[in-house]
Amino acid sequence: MAARKERGKKKTSKPKKASGRSSRKPSSEKAKKKRPAARRAAAPKAKGRGRETAKPSRAKQVATKIKRASAAAPKRAAEPRRAGASPSDVASQKSKAPKPASIPKPGATVAKQPSAERVPAATAQAAVSVGVNAGATLNIPRPDVAIVERSEQSGERKKKLEKLRESRRRKRSQSGVAPRPSSGVPSRPQKFIGVPSFSGPNAVKYTVPPPPPPPKPAPPPTIEERTQQLQTRLAKQNEEFRQRYIESLDMSWIYHESALEGVVYSFQELKAAIGSGPTVVQDSNLQPVCEDIRRHKAAIEFIRDYAKKRLPITVDVIKRIYLVLHPEEGDIKTVKYRKDIPQHRLYFHEYAPPDKIAYKVRQIVDWLNDPETRRGRNALRIAARAHYDFLRAYPFATDSGKVARLLMNLLLMRAGYEPSILHSTERQRYYEALKGSAAVIIHMVQEAQENALASAEKLLDEHETNTRSFVS
Repeated sequence: MAARKERGKKKTSKPKKASGRSSRKPSSEKAKKKRPAARRAAAPKAKGRGRETAKPSRAKQVATKIKRASAAAPKRAAEPRRAGASPSDVASQKSKAPKPASIPKPGATVAKQPSAERVPAATAQAAVSVGVNAGATLNIPRPDVAIVERSEQSGERKKKLEKLRESRRRKRSQSGVAPRPSSGVPSRPQKFIGVPSFSGPNAVKYTVPPPPPPPKPAPPPTIEERTQQLQTRLAKQNEEFRQRYIESLDMSWIYHESALEGVVYSFQELKAAIGSGPTVVQDSNLQPVCEDIRRHKAAIEFIRDYAKKRLPITVDVIKRIYLVLHPEEGDIKTVKYRKDIPQHRLYFHEYAPPDKIAYKVRQIVDWLNDPETRRGRNALRIAARAHYDFLRAYPFATDSGKVARLLMNLLLMRAGYEPSILHSTERQRYYEALKGSAAVIIHMVQEAQENALASAEKLLDEHETNTRSFVS
């Protein structure tokens, strides 16, 4: 029975609690009665119940919340520490409190803070969505103030640009440069093309650009530069090598010069005549040959010494060269030019008549000593042309070709070049060139100069390589 009574009590107690809650909640009609008359008038009515009043905008509501939060922050910061609060809570409350405005120093300019009275709806909504802590200040500039500031900045920029243009105009006018004509056509807007697509339906065909051309090789050194380098390298060698070099050069010179005239010497004959060995020839048949070789060698030594003195060319110098080759003709005063045109001869080009020989030789000498000759031509062209003109005059009955080539090399060595030795294999070409124009002879002399330089450079390279290998 006691258990049944307890269950009954529990059943009866539940509805009492529900009735107590309902009594605490006032109904809507009672709440309306309790409100003051001013608030009832300001509150909006529901739709469909009487006339509707204007609802405040969302921006105003957010601004109002922010003002209330900022006003309540100093009060919360000023409250004393409650019992049971940790130091971290107090520190967080202090950090949330707004910082006091700094007092400006006397005379300092204070920047105007933009007004935050009118808050746009989008800005307020963004502030609510992000979340603003209580007590934080939100400076939202007014849009009309921002527009004024931007317009002022653009006006200042325009003024600066105008000043810059005006200064440039003044500089152009002072320097005498005509001002640029204004086209008056507005500049076209630039169109953004973008990156081409190399895949898909509208793929762009990409052609690989050709590789850049290889760099141009350095121009080869000139004949003058090669000659200077060769002479520098020769000066660094010892005396023994220089003697061997000159001996080899003279033997080659005599061999090719004589071969052009139809006389071919063997190496033994050349070695016996001008070699470094004994000068006495045992074979009597070789004595006339060796005598001719030695005279040719003496003529080469004469032009080499005369080139070092850099003296002018005269008719007597030409006669002296001939007398070194043919001492039986007497001296400079008794030497005579040819008196007829030989029927059997090696050269088939046109000869000058005997009565014109002295005039032709004098004309060549005057042309060589004329300053105008050296003004527009280099030494190679002058020497080749003098050789060509001298052979067409052909003053001596024998060895006029040797004298002409010795005179050419005298002019070259006086100008600092190496001697140009015409090769014996070029004999037929040489004869044909004498029948034609002087341009072919000039080209042959230039080729001979390059071949002489190449042979000397090769000989030096071999000698330097052998010297290095011996030292190492």
